[in-house]
Amino acid sequence: MSDRLIRAIAADARVRVVGVNITQSINEAYRRHRLSAVATAALGRAMSASLLLASNMKQPQARVNIRVAGDGGLGLVYADAGFDGTVRGFVSNPHFELPALTDGQQDVGKAIGAAGLLKVLRDVGYGEPYSSTVELISGNIADDVAWFLASSEQTYSKLILTEVLDHEAIAKAEQQSAIADAPVKFAAGLLLQIMPKAALRAAKTSNFSQADLLAQLEAKSDIANFNDLLTQGKEIEEVMTDLFSDLGIEILPMSKDVRFHCRCTAERMLAAMKMFGEEDLRAMIADDKGAEATCHFCSEVYRATTEQLNDLLKELQVEAAAQKA
Repeated sequence: MSDRLIRAIAADARVRVVGVNITQSINEAYRRHRLSAVATAALGRAMSASLLLASNMKQPQARVNIRVAGDGGLGLVYADAGFDGTVRGFVSNPHFELPALTDGQQDVGKAIGAAGLLKVLRDVGYGEPYSSTVELISGNIADDVAWFLASSEQTYSKLILTEVLDHEAIAKAEQQSAIADAPVKFAAGLLLQIMPKAALRAAKTSNFSQADLLAQLEAKSDIANFNDLLTQGKEIEEVMTDLFSDLGIEILPMSKDVRFHCRCTAERMLAAMKMFGEEDLRAMIADDKGAEATCHFCSEVYRATTEQLNDLLKELQVEAAAQKA
Protein backbone atom coordinates (compact mmCIF):
# COMPACT_ATOMS: atom_id res chain seq x y z
CA MET A 1 0.00 0.00 0.00
CA SER A 2 1.35 3.40 -0.95
CA ASP A 3 1.16 6.38 1.40
CA ARG A 4 -1.65 8.55 0.05
CA LEU A 5 -4.21 11.07 1.25
CA ILE A 6 -7.59 10.88 -0.48
CA ARG A 7 -10.46 13.37 -0.20
CA ALA A 8 -14.07 12.68 -1.03
CA ILE A 9 -17.66 13.76 -0.44
CA ALA A 10 -20.70 11.58 0.22
CA ALA A 11 -24.43 11.78 0.94
CA ASP A 12 -25.11 14.49 -1.68
CA ALA A 13 -22.06 16.50 -0.56
CA ARG A 14 -23.32 16.63 3.02
CA VAL A 15 -20.37 14.59 4.33
CA ARG A 16 -16.67 15.22 3.94
CA VAL A 17 -14.53 12.07 3.96
CA VAL A 18 -10.73 12.12 4.11
CA GLY A 19 -8.60 8.99 4.26
CA VAL A 20 -4.86 8.63 4.69
CA ASN A 21 -2.42 5.75 4.64
CA ILE A 22 0.92 6.40 6.39
CA THR A 23 2.39 2.89 6.58
CA GLN A 24 5.72 3.73 4.95
CA SER A 25 5.98 7.06 6.78
CA ILE A 26 5.51 5.60 10.27
CA ASN A 27 7.94 2.78 9.47
CA GLU A 28 10.46 5.49 8.59
CA ALA A 29 9.74 7.28 11.88
CA TYR A 30 10.19 3.98 13.75
CA ARG A 31 13.61 3.43 12.15
CA ARG A 32 14.79 6.97 12.79
CA HIS A 33 13.66 7.17 16.41
CA ARG A 34 13.95 3.47 17.38
CA LEU A 35 10.43 3.60 18.79
CA SER A 36 8.85 1.03 21.07
CA ALA A 37 5.69 -0.67 19.81
CA VAL A 38 3.32 1.58 21.76
CA ALA A 39 5.31 4.71 20.85
CA THR A 40 5.09 3.69 17.19
CA ALA A 41 1.32 3.35 17.45
CA ALA A 42 0.91 6.67 19.28
CA LEU A 43 3.10 8.62 16.87
CA GLY A 44 1.40 6.99 13.88
CA ARG A 45 -1.99 8.13 15.12
CA ALA A 46 -0.75 11.65 15.73
CA MET A 47 0.85 11.80 12.28
CA SER A 48 -2.35 10.54 10.61
CA ALA A 49 -4.46 13.05 12.55
CA SER A 50 -2.20 15.97 11.63
CA LEU A 51 -2.37 15.04 7.93
CA LEU A 52 -6.16 14.75 8.07
CA LEU A 53 -6.47 18.20 9.65
CA ALA A 54 -3.98 19.74 7.21
CA SER A 55 -6.01 18.41 4.27
CA ASN A 56 -8.66 21.08 4.82
CA MET A 57 -6.24 23.99 4.47
CA LYS A 58 -5.77 26.08 1.34
CA GLN A 59 -2.20 27.30 0.97
CA PRO A 60 0.55 24.91 -0.26
CA GLN A 61 2.81 25.95 2.63
CA ALA A 62 0.11 25.52 5.31
CA ARG A 63 0.90 23.18 8.22
CA VAL A 64 -0.74 21.66 11.29
CA ASN A 65 1.03 20.69 14.52
CA ILE A 66 -0.52 18.29 17.03
CA ARG A 67 0.94 18.10 20.53
CA VAL A 68 -0.43 15.46 22.90
CA ALA A 69 0.90 15.67 26.45
CA GLY A 70 -0.62 13.34 29.03
CA ASP A 71 0.35 11.88 32.37
CA GLY A 72 1.36 8.52 30.89
CA GLY A 73 4.85 7.23 30.25
CA LEU A 74 5.23 8.45 26.65
CA GLY A 75 5.43 12.11 27.61
CA LEU A 76 4.96 14.44 24.65
CA VAL A 77 3.76 13.03 21.32
CA TYR A 78 4.27 15.63 18.59
CA ALA A 79 3.37 15.48 14.91
CA ASP A 80 3.75 18.11 12.20
CA ALA A 81 2.10 17.79 8.78
CA GLY A 82 1.78 19.95 5.71
CA PHE A 83 -0.92 20.48 3.12
CA ASP A 84 1.75 19.20 0.70
CA GLY A 85 1.61 15.70 2.27
CA THR A 86 4.85 15.86 4.24
CA VAL A 87 4.78 14.67 7.85
CA ARG A 88 7.21 14.21 10.71
CA GLY A 89 7.11 13.79 14.47
CA PHE A 90 8.66 12.49 17.65
CA VAL A 91 7.90 11.04 21.08
CA SER A 92 9.78 12.42 24.08
CA ASN A 93 10.08 8.94 25.67
CA PRO A 94 10.38 6.79 22.54
CA HIS A 95 11.44 3.60 24.35
CA PHE A 96 8.57 3.50 26.85
CA GLU A 97 6.68 0.24 26.51
CA LEU A 98 3.46 -1.36 27.73
CA PRO A 99 2.04 -4.84 27.19
CA ALA A 100 -0.30 -5.08 24.21
CA LEU A 101 -4.03 -5.41 24.80
CA THR A 102 -5.73 -8.79 24.55
CA ASP A 103 -6.71 -8.09 20.91
CA GLY A 104 -3.08 -7.36 20.01
CA GLN A 105 -3.58 -3.60 19.73
CA GLN A 106 -1.37 -1.14 21.57
CA ASP A 107 -2.68 0.53 24.71
CA VAL A 108 -2.07 4.06 23.43
CA GLY A 109 -4.62 5.59 25.80
CA LYS A 110 -2.78 4.31 28.88
CA ALA A 111 0.65 5.14 27.44
CA ILE A 112 -0.37 8.76 26.85
CA GLY A 113 -2.67 9.07 29.85
CA ALA A 114 -6.18 10.50 30.08
CA ALA A 115 -5.12 13.54 32.11
CA GLY A 116 -3.39 16.13 29.95
CA LEU A 117 -3.78 18.48 27.03
CA LEU A 118 -4.12 18.33 23.27
CA LYS A 119 -2.83 21.43 21.49
CA VAL A 120 -3.39 22.01 17.78
CA LEU A 121 -1.47 24.77 16.02
CA ARG A 122 -2.50 25.80 12.52
CA ASP A 123 -0.17 27.77 10.28
CA VAL A 124 -2.36 28.78 7.34
CA GLY A 125 0.62 29.94 5.30
CA TYR A 126 0.40 33.66 6.03
CA GLY A 127 0.08 35.84 9.10
CA GLU A 128 0.51 34.48 12.61
CA PRO A 129 -0.25 30.82 13.33
CA TYR A 130 -3.14 30.23 15.71
CA SER A 131 -3.61 27.48 18.25
CA SER A 132 -6.30 25.88 20.39
CA THR A 133 -6.02 23.62 23.39
CA VAL A 134 -8.44 21.12 24.93
CA GLU A 135 -8.20 18.64 27.73
CA LEU A 136 -7.68 14.99 26.82
CA ILE A 137 -10.73 12.80 27.16
CA SER A 138 -9.20 9.38 26.53
CA GLY A 139 -5.56 9.69 25.43
CA ASN A 140 -6.12 7.46 22.39
CA ILE A 141 -5.75 10.53 20.10
CA ALA A 142 -8.71 9.73 17.81
CA ASP A 143 -11.33 10.64 20.43
CA ASP A 144 -9.27 13.59 21.60
CA VAL A 145 -8.91 15.13 18.13
CA ALA A 146 -12.61 14.55 17.42
CA TRP A 147 -13.41 16.35 20.70
CA PHE A 148 -11.11 19.20 19.65
CA LEU A 149 -12.93 19.54 16.31
CA ALA A 150 -16.33 19.49 17.99
CA SER A 151 -15.17 22.16 20.44
CA SER A 152 -13.41 24.44 17.96
CA GLU A 153 -15.64 24.04 14.90
CA GLN A 154 -18.95 22.95 16.43
CA THR A 155 -19.15 20.33 13.69
CA TYR A 156 -19.79 16.62 13.96
CA SER A 157 -16.45 14.89 13.38
CA LYS A 158 -15.46 11.26 13.69
CA LEU A 159 -11.91 9.93 13.46
CA ILE A 160 -10.66 6.41 12.98
CA LEU A 161 -6.93 6.02 13.61
CA THR A 162 -5.53 2.52 13.43
CA GLU A 163 -2.42 0.45 12.97
CA VAL A 164 -1.42 -3.20 12.93
CA LEU A 165 2.10 -4.09 14.00
CA ASP A 166 4.21 -7.10 13.15
CA HIS A 167 4.92 -8.22 16.71
CA GLU A 168 7.10 -11.14 15.64
CA ALA A 169 9.37 -8.86 13.61
CA ILE A 170 9.63 -6.40 16.50
CA ALA A 171 10.41 -9.14 19.05
CA LYS A 172 13.04 -10.69 16.80
CA ALA A 173 14.70 -7.32 16.25
CA GLU A 174 14.72 -6.59 20.00
CA GLN A 175 16.40 -9.95 20.69
CA GLN A 176 19.14 -8.98 18.26
CA SER A 177 19.38 -5.41 19.61
CA ALA A 178 18.41 -4.22 16.17
CA ILE A 179 15.45 -2.54 14.51
CA ALA A 180 12.84 -4.24 12.37
CA ASP A 181 12.73 -3.40 8.66
CA ALA A 182 8.98 -2.77 8.55
CA PRO A 183 7.29 -3.37 11.91
CA VAL A 184 4.05 -1.67 10.87
CA LYS A 185 1.92 -3.78 8.55
CA PHE A 186 -0.38 -0.85 7.96
CA ALA A 187 -1.31 2.46 9.59
CA ALA A 188 -4.17 4.61 8.38
CA GLY A 189 -6.76 7.17 9.37
CA LEU A 190 -10.21 8.32 8.36
CA LEU A 191 -11.93 11.64 9.07
CA LEU A 192 -15.69 12.03 8.68
CA GLN A 193 -17.33 15.45 8.96
CA ILE A 194 -20.82 16.72 8.31
CA MET A 195 -20.44 19.80 6.15
CA PRO A 196 -21.63 23.19 7.47
CA LYS A 197 -25.33 23.92 6.85
CA ALA A 198 -25.89 20.27 6.00
CA ALA A 199 -29.02 20.20 8.13
CA LEU A 200 -30.61 22.92 5.99
CA ARG A 201 -29.99 20.94 2.80
CA ALA A 202 -31.10 17.61 4.20
CA ALA A 203 -34.77 17.67 3.18
CA LYS A 204 -33.98 18.93 -0.32
CA THR A 205 -31.06 16.78 -1.33
CA SER A 206 -31.22 13.45 0.46
CA ASN A 207 -33.50 10.71 1.67
CA PHE A 208 -31.58 10.70 4.96
CA SER A 209 -32.66 12.92 7.81
CA GLN A 210 -29.92 14.49 9.92
CA ALA A 211 -30.48 11.87 12.62
CA ASP A 212 -30.31 9.06 10.06
CA LEU A 213 -27.08 10.46 8.64
CA LEU A 214 -25.46 10.65 12.06
CA ALA A 215 -26.48 7.06 12.75
CA GLN A 216 -25.00 5.97 9.40
CA LEU A 217 -21.70 7.67 10.11
CA GLU A 218 -21.49 6.20 13.60
CA ALA A 219 -22.06 2.74 12.13
CA LYS A 220 -19.43 3.26 9.46
CA SER A 221 -16.91 4.35 12.08
CA ASP A 222 -16.48 0.76 13.20
CA ILE A 223 -12.73 0.31 13.45
CA ALA A 224 -13.03 -3.46 12.96
CA ASN A 225 -14.49 -3.02 9.46
CA PHE A 226 -11.80 -0.47 8.64
CA ASN A 227 -9.07 -2.86 9.78
CA ASP A 228 -10.57 -5.80 7.89
CA LEU A 229 -10.47 -3.92 4.59
CA LEU A 230 -6.91 -2.74 5.19
CA THR A 231 -5.84 -6.26 6.15
CA GLN A 232 -7.06 -7.41 2.74
CA GLY A 233 -4.36 -5.18 1.22
CA LYS A 234 -6.75 -2.61 -0.19
CA GLU A 235 -5.57 0.92 -0.92
CA ILE A 236 -7.14 3.69 1.14
CA GLU A 237 -9.25 4.85 -1.82
CA GLU A 238 -10.71 1.34 -2.19
CA VAL A 239 -11.45 1.19 1.53
CA MET A 240 -13.31 4.50 1.41
CA THR A 241 -15.28 3.40 -1.64
CA ASP A 242 -16.30 0.14 0.01
CA LEU A 243 -17.34 1.79 3.26
CA PHE A 244 -19.41 4.58 1.73
CA SER A 245 -20.71 3.10 -1.52
CA ASP A 246 -24.30 3.24 -0.25
CA LEU A 247 -23.91 6.94 0.53
CA GLY A 248 -22.88 7.79 -3.02
CA ILE A 249 -19.25 8.56 -2.29
CA GLU A 250 -17.42 10.70 -4.86
CA ILE A 251 -13.62 10.59 -4.79
CA LEU A 252 -12.26 14.07 -5.49
CA PRO A 253 -9.29 14.64 -7.84
CA MET A 254 -7.19 16.08 -5.03
CA SER A 255 -5.18 13.10 -3.80
CA LYS A 256 -1.68 13.63 -2.47
CA ASP A 257 1.37 11.49 -1.94
CA VAL A 258 2.36 11.31 1.72
CA ARG A 259 5.93 10.95 2.94
CA PHE A 260 8.00 11.33 6.08
CA HIS A 261 10.06 14.47 5.53
CA CYS A 262 11.91 16.79 7.87
CA ARG A 263 12.84 20.35 6.96
CA CYS A 264 15.98 20.38 9.07
CA THR A 265 19.26 21.26 7.33
CA ALA A 266 22.86 21.88 8.32
CA GLU A 267 22.31 25.59 7.68
CA ARG A 268 19.36 25.70 10.08
CA MET A 269 21.40 23.83 12.67
CA LEU A 270 24.17 26.42 12.47
CA ALA A 271 21.66 29.26 12.70
CA ALA A 272 20.25 27.68 15.86
CA MET A 273 23.73 27.28 17.38
CA LYS A 274 24.33 30.97 16.85
CA MET A 275 21.67 31.62 19.49
CA PHE A 276 23.93 30.13 22.19
CA GLY A 277 26.02 33.30 22.23
CA GLU A 278 29.75 33.99 22.24
CA GLU A 279 30.59 32.45 25.61
CA ASP A 280 29.01 29.07 24.84
CA LEU A 281 30.44 28.97 21.33
CA ARG A 282 33.94 29.61 22.69
CA ALA A 283 33.46 26.74 25.16
CA MET A 284 32.40 24.41 22.34
CA ILE A 285 35.52 25.33 20.41
CA ALA A 286 37.93 25.04 23.34
CA ASP A 287 36.47 22.05 25.19
CA ASP A 288 34.64 19.98 22.56
CA LYS A 289 36.58 20.92 19.41
CA GLY A 290 33.25 21.32 17.63
CA ALA A 291 29.58 20.68 18.30
CA GLU A 292 26.90 18.12 17.60
CA ALA A 293 23.13 18.57 17.34
CA THR A 294 20.36 16.04 16.81
CA CYS A 295 17.03 16.96 15.24
CA HIS A 296 14.07 16.01 17.47
CA PHE A 297 11.84 15.34 14.48
CA CYS A 298 14.00 12.97 12.45
CA SER A 299 17.03 12.10 14.65
CA GLU A 300 19.40 13.38 11.96
CA VAL A 301 22.76 14.23 13.54
CA TYR A 302 24.58 17.38 12.43
CA ARG A 303 28.16 18.22 13.34
CA ALA A 304 29.74 21.65 13.33
CA THR A 305 33.52 22.01 12.98
CA THR A 306 35.63 24.48 14.93
CA GLU A 307 36.00 26.48 11.72
CA GLN A 308 32.22 26.77 11.37
CA LEU A 309 31.87 27.76 15.03
CA ASN A 310 34.57 30.42 14.60
CA ASP A 311 32.62 31.79 11.63
CA LEU A 312 29.56 32.04 13.86
CA LEU A 313 31.62 33.91 16.46
CA LYS A 314 32.76 36.40 13.83
CA GLU A 315 29.17 36.94 12.71
CA LEU A 316 28.08 37.62 16.29
CA GLN A 317 30.92 40.07 16.78
CA VAL A 318 30.06 41.94 13.58
CA GLU A 319 26.40 42.10 14.60
CA ALA A 320 27.32 43.35 18.08
CA ALA A 321 29.55 46.06 16.60
CA ALA A 322 26.80 47.14 14.22
CA GLN A 323 24.34 47.51 17.09
CA LYS A 324 26.77 49.75 19.01
CA ALA A 325 27.50 51.95 15.98
